[in-house]
Amino acid sequence: MPATSELRVEVTVVGGGPAGLSSALTAAHAGLRVALVDAGSRLGGQFWRHPDPQSLAPGQAESDGQHSWRVFERMRAQLRGFIATGRVLHLAGHTAWSIERGESASVVRLTRSWDAVQLIAGSVRSEHVILCPGGYDRQLPVPGWTVPGVMAAGGVQALVKNGGRLDGRRAVVTGTGPFLLPVAAALTRAGATVVAVCEANPPSAWLTGTGSVLRMPSKIAEALEFGLVLGRHRIPYRTRTAVTRIHGTDHVEGVTLSRVRADGGIVPSAGARSHLEVDLVALGWGFTPDLGLAVAAGAEVRRDVDGSLVAVVDDDYRSSVAGLSIAGEATGVGGAMMAVHEGELAASAVASETGVGVGPARAARLRRAIARERAFARAMHGASALPAGWTAWLDPDTVVCRCEEVSAGDIRNACGDLGADDARTVKALTRAGMGWCQGRVCGFATCEVTASCAARSSTADDLRAMSKRVLASPVRLGDLAASDDTQGPR
Repeated sequence: MPATSELRVEVTVVGGGPAGLSSALTAAHAGLRVALVDAGSRLGGQFWRHPDPQSLAPGQAESDGQHSWRVFERMRAQLRGFIATGRVLHLAGHTAWSIERGESASVVRLTRSWDAVQLIAGSVRSEHVILCPGGYDRQLPVPGWTVPGVMAAGGVQALVKNGGRLDGRRAVVTGTGPFLLPVAAALTRAGATVVAVCEANPPSAWLTGTGSVLRMPSKIAEALEFGLVLGRHRIPYRTRTAVTRIHGTDHVEGVTLSRVRADGGIVPSAGARSHLEVDLVALGWGFTPDLGLAVAAGAEVRRDVDGSLVAVVDDDYRSSVAGLSIAGEATGVGGAMMAVHEGELAASAVASETGVGVGPARAARLRRAIARERAFARAMHGASALPAGWTAWLDPDTVVCRCEEVSAGDIRNACGDLGADDARTVKALTRAGMGWCQGRVCGFATCEVTASCAARSSTADDLRAMSKRVLASPVRLGDLAASDDTQGPR
């Protein structure tokens, strides 16, 4: 099949993670023909990322370090059955870079993922599209964060889940939120010595969400599991502490730890700072949804409780764009199981238009489960808030936009000397967010630094300006040239 060919199905699902698997499976069970577009080479997304079975080390299992693995195995087995019959077309290694909506159909244009060897189809046309793009690490710059040896917390997880080894490394895990714990556990599993886990917030921050936490015993069990790992390896867990400077030139040599006040500010006294000798730093400041396709399609967005931009959907996960549903982290970061439940509801609503849904009883159970999981997510975001005034940690020469080498000083000068008062203007004046990542990495931080100059909080308009891009992801010139404008949506 030539790369420029177009597939025609009834439902296109973008994303092979928890929400995408659930959506594709539900739609297939309803009798719909589905195209599952997945940038990864194996099903599971980032949450269930796992090594190629052919490359497993002796004694290593696919499920090592995984949670809710049985849920994944069940969905994978059922999907493989549908793939074998042709009901589901699994486009592994395909990245969606554009979506065009017509009166009755949408066209999702595709390019090869970085490790894929072949493009099976150049585009997919369907009446319904369900976007399940997931999220990625929210990056906060800190002096020294560009030194080799600094990794995103999610990157550490991906490395270890793919079988990577870090024997002999000395690591510190810093940021906020419960994700710091599995990252520390993953590092120890990979052979590193974790010298500290630094949580910027106090434990008391969870008190206001105690009720929501108690209604999620599975989360409590996970926390206890990771707590045992920390205890077994004698890993210190420091609260109200953050890495505020990373030292080194060619590689990380150490970090400065600072005490964080209850209001989120940094304690200024020298006695509130300490030094750790490490050669690996894992930064974990939560996740932000990948909204490239949603924003490009014109879907309405809003700012969520954690400060990130998320898609606006109705109770059936339909977006403000006809024929476009959105599920999973893109509607608000809340964990894998909530994404699974949202994906099922979204696909069920699409299938119900053909008279085949999951039924009212099942839908009611899913909505109750999502309500519990969403309440837990709100409690988590409240307890894991970013330290107020973190932008004050940045030196003038601290790089914020790595692609275009735009510093915090450049942004502040744009605000102070050139009169910029919003992220869109800062982007135009400094080129922040105009490089390879198109604002995916630096967008949030650029908005925060800009807002801090005006002594205000960043807004949805700020974040939208840094999220809007013509191409939702990098695309090869050959694939771009091969796209046929005469085959647009109708």
